[in-house]
Amino acid sequence: MQPRRLILATAITALLALTFATFAETKAPAAAAAAAPSDFKKIYDKVELKDGDTFVFLGDSITHQCLYTQYVEDYFYTRMPKVRIHFHNAGVGGDRAKNALDRFDDDVAAFKPKYVTILLGMNDGAYKGFDQPTFDTYQADMTSLLDKIAALGATAIPMTPTMFDSRAKKLKGDNAEPRATYYNGVLSLYGSWLREQAQNRGLGFVDMWSPLNDLTLDKRKQDANWTMIPDGVHPGPVGQTVMAVSIINDVAPKTQVSQTVITANAAKPLATAGNGKVSDLKVDSGKVSFTLLANSLPWVLPPDTAEGQVLMHLGHHYSNEKITVRHLPVGNYELKIDGAVIGKFTDVQLGFGVELEGNDKTPQYQQALKVALLNKQRNDTVYQKIRGLYGQLKGKRNEIAKLEASKSPELDAKKEAFAKWHADQKTQIAALLDEARKIEDQIYVENQPKSRAYELTKL
Repeated sequence: MQPRRLILATAITALLALTFATFAETKAPAAAAAAAPSDFKKIYDKVELKDGDTFVFLGDSITHQCLYTQYVEDYFYTRMPKVRIHFHNAGVGGDRAKNALDRFDDDVAAFKPKYVTILLGMNDGAYKGFDQPTFDTYQADMTSLLDKIAALGATAIPMTPTMFDSRAKKLKGDNAEPRATYYNGVLSLYGSWLREQAQNRGLGFVDMWSPLNDLTLDKRKQDANWTMIPDGVHPGPVGQTVMAVSIINDVAPKTQVSQTVITANAAKPLATAGNGKVSDLKVDSGKVSFTLLANSLPWVLPPDTAEGQVLMHLGHHYSNEKITVRHLPVGNYELKIDGAVIGKFTDVQLGFGVELEGNDKTPQYQQALKVALLNKQRNDTVYQKIRGLYGQLKGKRNEIAKLEASKSPELDAKKEAFAKWHADQKTQIAALLDEARKIEDQIYVENQPKSRAYELTKL
């Protein structure tokens, strides 16, 4: 993919050069003095989470969807089950960086985060061709946001805006210009600027734009109308799976679920386990049995992400739960885990190794699925309500701002009503957060790995 990505990036750079000539009428803010090579900082490699740490996802409606955030949460719940991490979705539909600043104290700082991902820019560009004053506002507000996160002692992880799919818009009869031609490229420019800020500050960084565009380009070689962003802006479960994988790729620690190797020598059986522990190994004629306690579970997502899981090779690349049994007599074997039949394999397949992370018959897969569905409940029934209340807050603040600008005589009454509503909103949010914590408690019961009894029998 890398050569194509380079070609695509080069083409967009050329397109943006033309766009600047067409749309830019003012000069960019004065650039900071260039850093000396000795002052250059390393990009933050991966997050390091400990018991009690909080991870905040700050963003606009794409974060408000509670999908890519949920899938990332599922990864940590299953891969690091012994580490209690608190996740907080802080996305609000329609937000720009300025709106995120308005609610920063209540929605970010109050949670004392260790890490804050930022997914903004889709609305900041105003859905038009490149416009320098609009870009200047984005730069100023995003800079303030990065400064405020740093002042908390937290690490910001800026993320590029996602893809604007103009073809999906056109399929719905929406072909507004210059947006259709330029806006995806404008978002690429915003993301490129953000990448520079991450490098200058030594922050984490996630590229969302490239994977979404690259995969779409690949799929349209077979289906010209293929999209994972049905309305052109908001990725569905498939696109949000790609986004979650982008975060895992760029900033998350990656480990296998387990790698178990059994040498089925009756005289001297041997067992090794990567990221787990094998006990009670027995090798008899035509039968191998043992107990495995893995340190983690496979990364399993809700069923509506199935296409995204296949596209991203989710199981093999991001779980890899493998069992290898060598020196078996030639033949076919039945594998049971906790008494349930998992599948039938040849001695050759078992000798090379069989991956189980995507096998929905295994008890560990079902356990991980239960965790994912609990987390879906946490997001669908609780966090969506929290995000809706913050969306209402933005609407009421905008209403008051308009009354102030017009010096309306209704302003004082509206402010008084708003103060009462805001106090009630905070009470509602506190109750919902308590409800979310109760579901989180259930998740941290269900996600604990269990000893599993394996039995391999020659047919």
